[in-house]
Amino acid sequence: MTESDEDRPLDPAEMLALAERQRRRVDLAYIAPVAWLYLVWGIAWFVGFVLLWLGRVTDWMPLSLAGTVFGVLLVASIVTSAIVGMRIGRGVRGGSTAFQGSVYGISWSLSGMAFAAVGVGLISNGMSPELAALYFPSAYALMAGLMYLAGAALWTERSQLVLGCLLLVVGSVAPFFGLPTNNLVMAIGGGGGFLVAAAHVALVIRRARRGA
Repeated sequence: MTESDEDRPLDPAEMLALAERQRRRVDLAYIAPVAWLYLVWGIAWFVGFVLLWLGRVTDWMPLSLAGTVFGVLLVASIVTSAIVGMRIGRGVRGGSTAFQGSVYGISWSLSGMAFAAVGVGLISNGMSPELAALYFPSAYALMAGLMYLAGAALWTERSQLVLGCLLLVVGSVAPFFGLPTNNLVMAIGGGGGFLVAAAHVALVIRRARRGA
């Protein structure tokens, strides 16, 4: 009676290969959603801030329309980040992983509402529209930067660390350029950074899948 291949114990080399394939599968479960987050935010920021800039330097783009479109894009990005963040780690064993993803996802919405509330409070206390136009872009850049730093700490993902630091820098320096140039700084530095990060992560995923 011969032992079947299924019953035959794995040798050390096969066990290492199996462990490596499992590790790659777990890594992809974390990284793949991140690429979508970068893409969504990159499109929203680049398009939204370019529209805001056009609304102040041209006559054919009403500033109110540009602000409305950007607001819709921003809300869609926050909602998408919350949903994707809560899905990160699902299907991977470990209750703490699902909890981390849920807290991280919810934090996007809570942080967005908190920064918006601060802005509304400042406006109600006399902040001018010009200063508000400087505050809100930088506030959300700082929010996103902090969230990505948190994501880097949770999942040891270096692209989130780099992007988080970039957004903190962009959000901090943009107000010094004044209106409307701050919008171009946010579009190129923030939106462009998101899109480059999305392309980088997509390349990493492609290579990892080929290796798997």
